[in-house]
Amino acid sequence: MENISRKKFIATTAMAAAGLTLGVKASGKELLTHLPENRRHIIDNSLSAADKIKVSIFSKHLHWLNYTDMANLAARMGFDGVDLTVRPDGHVLPQNVATDLPKAVAAVEKAGLKVYTIVTNIKSPDEPYARDILKAASALGIKYYRTAWFDYNKSITILENLKAVNKQFAALAQLNTEYGMHGAYQNHSGELFGASVWDLWLGLEGLDPNLIGCQYDIRHATTEGADTWATSMQLLVPNIKTINVKDFYWDKKDGKWQVKSVPLGEGMVDFKKYFGILKQQGIGGPMSLHCEYDLGGAQDGAKKLTISKEAFTTAVQKDLLTLRKWLAYNGL
Repeated sequence: MENISRKKFIATTAMAAAGLTLGVKASGKELLTHLPENRRHIIDNSLSAADKIKVSIFSKHLHWLNYTDMANLAARMGFDGVDLTVRPDGHVLPQNVATDLPKAVAAVEKAGLKVYTIVTNIKSPDEPYARDILKAASALGIKYYRTAWFDYNKSITILENLKAVNKQFAALAQLNTEYGMHGAYQNHSGELFGASVWDLWLGLEGLDPNLIGCQYDIRHATTEGADTWATSMQLLVPNIKTINVKDFYWDKKDGKWQVKSVPLGEGMVDFKKYFGILKQQGIGGPMSLHCEYDLGGAQDGAKKLTISKEAFTTAVQKDLLTLRKWLAYNGL
């Protein structure tokens, strides 16, 4: 794996989908000669995918490794980048961002990858370290960050909440203008603001989508609206600059239904429809792979795993291979 470039990694996956094998020395053009014409679009698409969606691993799953080991493992698994946690208990602590973020980024870049996105707990420009984080990230060429989640204030009406959130987003948008960054709010299922997606769209009303928007999460969108997400997603298309990918299904335990996270392709997310929409709408921003099924604690950001490094690597690589296949097939 270490000897195969990411472009050939993508092509390998596409060939696997076509039922063929790839030697590491074969070029993309050579691959086309081995496929029937009605299947050549797979490789054509995969060859251009390297210039489109970049896939990072969510660094929460690598909290058990230092910067260098994290970057090297991410590269060995075949990722394009690392989606760094820059928040309390993350890879980079907010109070140390000026010194530690450059170290983390340097380690990632030395491994041949990039940091396209960071995950923060930023809610407003006035909170401690918000400006420090964006200043440090911007100076390193990072363009995208994820904000913290917002809770509904249950002492006021929904409409009053929407107005308050809109002002909150407007303040963040102004902050982002100063540092040339895009802030993205993840739609997360549950009682959080943005779970329904419609409220997130209303909260972003009138604001520049190039400054503030959504980090779209198809898993959480499916949880909240298994049959309606494809419609509600259309509202947010201009605001979607980054995306998350993971899978799940509903499981009944002790008489209660609950969400069970599973590897990609083993759950109920309609990825065929989803990737078709991404292609149709021209959504090609950085993508973060989230592995929230049982990974010996890595799914929750553990600092020490209860499974072996090899077991972790095998599981994550399986997800990445599945994801690369879908991206290549859809020309993403």
